[in-house]
Amino acid sequence: MSKVKYDITRAIRQYSDDSLNLKEILRKKIPQERKRIQEFRKEHGNFKVQDVTINMMYGGMRGLTALVTETSVLDPNEGISFRGIPLQECRKILPTTAGGKEPIPEGFFWLLLTGNVPSQAQANAVSKEWAQRAELPPHVIKVLKIIPKSVHPLSQLSAAVTVMNSESKFRKAYASGIAKADYWEYAYEDAMDLIARLPIIAAIIYKNSFKKGAKVGKIDSSKDWSYNLAKMLGYDNPEFIELMRLYLSIHSDHEGGNACAHTIHLVGSTLSDPYLAYAAGINGLAGPLHGLANQEVLIWLNRLREQIGDKATKEQLADFIWKTLKAGQIVPGYGHAVLRKTDPRYIAHREFAQQYLPNDPMFQLVSKIYEVVPDILTQLGKVSNPWPNVDAHSGVLLQYYGLTEMSYYTVLFGVSRALGTMASLVWDRALGLPLERPKSVSTDCLIELVKESRNKSSI
Repeated sequence: MSKVKYDITRAIRQYSDDSLNLKEILRKKIPQERKRIQEFRKEHGNFKVQDVTINMMYGGMRGLTALVTETSVLDPNEGISFRGIPLQECRKILPTTAGGKEPIPEGFFWLLLTGNVPSQAQANAVSKEWAQRAELPPHVIKVLKIIPKSVHPLSQLSAAVTVMNSESKFRKAYASGIAKADYWEYAYEDAMDLIARLPIIAAIIYKNSFKKGAKVGKIDSSKDWSYNLAKMLGYDNPEFIELMRLYLSIHSDHEGGNACAHTIHLVGSTLSDPYLAYAAGINGLAGPLHGLANQEVLIWLNRLREQIGDKATKEQLADFIWKTLKAGQIVPGYGHAVLRKTDPRYIAHREFAQQYLPNDPMFQLVSKIYEVVPDILTQLGKVSNPWPNVDAHSGVLLQYYGLTEMSYYTVLFGVSRALGTMASLVWDRALGLPLERPKSVSTDCLIELVKESRNKSSI
């Protein structure tokens, strides 16, 4: 697939009238996109994008291009781009806070939803609107209070969001018989409400699970989304708040084929409301092959430290890594299903660490590993991508600032991923995408197809 190029001057279209809010801009853009896609499909709908092999069918559909996701694209050689703009470029051009360096997630959400880079005023307006929408329904608070703290934090998040679907404006509008063309408006309302409430839900889960039910503070309407989450968790270190802005932004979307994003799209295609679709995706995020990866990295790093210490030489590291591989285990945090180079999200975290915690022993260890592992995996000859992904670094940063409860990390991942998946879900409804229902066949059918093909070719 060819790389999608971006026009930075087109993307940075600052609206002279900042009174045009996010929903009004969508109201203008959606008819244009509907027409553009309709004309494209009319002319090129039968164009063959890619052959499907049997290995793709058995191999988790790896390499199969079969989904449309407008918000982001993952290029094997360039990494993630949001609406065509590479991650590192987004960090330079999206709005920040006064005195801050990292872009705020509100700007990422605006970009993901509209395809345009917002002005500072527009990003700030999203912050205020989320603060206004943040109040939790009383029954959600009750549910969170009665869930035993032994229940995994991500399960608590899923449960809270599931019961919050009682507030779904999409569900109520659908029941009243609204026109299909208007579905997006109510999906948008639910998406905004859901994202706005996630920091409070996440903070309550953290306090109940790890801080003996300590009180969660109130949302500060003068501050941004990340600030409020960090403060309600109990962290007021400006560096940690900047880390939250970075973390929540760069985890926000990773095109549509990853497990949680695909699940949310699939469940949403049944016209389940955004709350239920998001909760389903969160359950997918709980798997060790998806959202738990940064925990596995930390466990492996701690085992490495116990055996060879913080000041291990490259030779000692290489020996430990070879032993890990020869024992039939993997080096967690390295390799990616799509990427064929160092994950730009890893680079973003590395740059943050170089600025704020260059002397941290764990960061220095991660840096040494970065110098050793790719060469070893290349020598092994079985790994298509020997480079680190985002999970190789993210947990180290959270640990440094005192957020040591590893089982909570997937909650932060889930809060962040709401940005991209909800933006996509709004567009799914805006474009009228149908119920997703791919055709499946049995192994016997595939064997017969291969036989028939061979018989025809031999005639």
